[in-house]
Amino acid sequence: MTMTAAYRRQRVIGAVVGWAAGDALGAPFEFGPSGRFSRRFPRPACGSATEMVGGRGWLPGEWTDDTQMGLLVAYSLLDHDGLDEADIYHRFVTWLRAGPADVGSQTRAVLGSGLPFDGAAKAYFDSGRLAAGNGSLMRTIPAAIYWSQQNVEASGDAARRISGLTHGDPAAGDGCAIYHRLIAAALDGRDPLDALPGALADIPEERRDRWVEVCDPTWAPEKATEPNGAVWPTLGTALWALRSQATFADALRMVVDCGGDTDTIAAVAGGLLGAVQGIQAVPSRWATPLNGRLPGHPGAAPDLVGLMALAQRLDGEPTDLDEPGPEAGIDPVEVDPGLWLSDFYGATSAPPGALVISLCRTWGRLDHLERRQVYLTDNAENLDVDMVIDDVLAMIAAGQAEHRPVLVHCYGGHSRTGLILRAYLMRRHGLSVQQATERAQRLWPHLGLWEPTFDHALQRLAP
Repeated sequence: MTMTAAYRRQRVIGAVVGWAAGDALGAPFEFGPSGRFSRRFPRPACGSATEMVGGRGWLPGEWTDDTQMGLLVAYSLLDHDGLDEADIYHRFVTWLRAGPADVGSQTRAVLGSGLPFDGAAKAYFDSGRLAAGNGSLMRTIPAAIYWSQQNVEASGDAARRISGLTHGDPAAGDGCAIYHRLIAAALDGRDPLDALPGALADIPEERRDRWVEVCDPTWAPEKATEPNGAVWPTLGTALWALRSQATFADALRMVVDCGGDTDTIAAVAGGLLGAVQGIQAVPSRWATPLNGRLPGHPGAAPDLVGLMALAQRLDGEPTDLDEPGPEAGIDPVEVDPGLWLSDFYGATSAPPGALVISLCRTWGRLDHLERRQVYLTDNAENLDVDMVIDDVLAMIAAGQAEHRPVLVHCYGGHSRTGLILRAYLMRRHGLSVQQATERAQRLWPHLGLWEPTFDHALQRLAP
């Protein structure tokens, strides 16, 4: 795989996981006042209790109808090798009849009308009711990825058609078409803000001014002229978060703190930020516990690994989930008070009550109650090693502050595990890269030092 392809993969996965994570993060705070998230979590919660708290009927890390409907779109696109509007609509109706925990009022009315797929949303709009909600934008990430490598006309047409299944107001389709353009640019490694002028130029003139307003760099959520359940401020909030140049975690905190329709604005912003910054920017404490259901479609709801594989399939990339054969493991070793290391197989024997941080795929073999799944490849193809190091060190520190063992492992226990050990020694004990490497070699004889980009990241970490 080329470096460009590897980076694209991480952005594609980041878009899907960031979308679902934003949805689950914002769900407990929906319809609440502004600032509620930061009042509850004045600082990052990296230990056993994280910001994925659940509530309002949702389990910790559980996604809502935003992700559920997007997954239905994704499976239809893959099963039919493209857009089949009747099939997507049928899946939506089946889902609604199975009684999902949350459904937007407009979506419920359209899908429950009994009208055909090509007339229900139009009838709702023609009745004079407000129909420019964000309920079609919230589910757009899978389709945006699927069409991201096709021409903008085909992508925009698909965005509008899928939006129009439930939202008859063409403004809702405008928002989805713009979002498709932004995501396509981000996945290519381009600045999505550079794609805005072309996207806005494609909006019919009679509707363009309103979009120009919320897409302007000076726009902020407090300038919204309607609640953020409408499509315009939802997309405007995602762009506002992107322009903040904050980390994924800080940007999502800003978005959820806006209050109102927090799950949807965080899902839309999370998908865009994930596409720009990649999966390594999504905190593992938010990504690992992702879970959910698909009412009416049993067995179809994926976990984190399933979301990652689905993202790759949407981008036309085959997935390799083959499980390796059994090997003799490296038993866990306590290398510093509270910090344990092992390889993948040794991690199955983690100390009781340990927080297990996995730097490789685990193939479902680790069932620890407290685990964090980190995306880190054992080569030069990482989009942001620095962010991974910060994420893991924060979790180690939080676990140690709770006086519980923390076990870090990768597949072989060599290079990636060694990177974290060296970074830990530098930050915990104030060592230089060389000093940390020398001590790590004494503490962990399995240390692997073959990846130069890991050394470069440690140099950036040095005081």
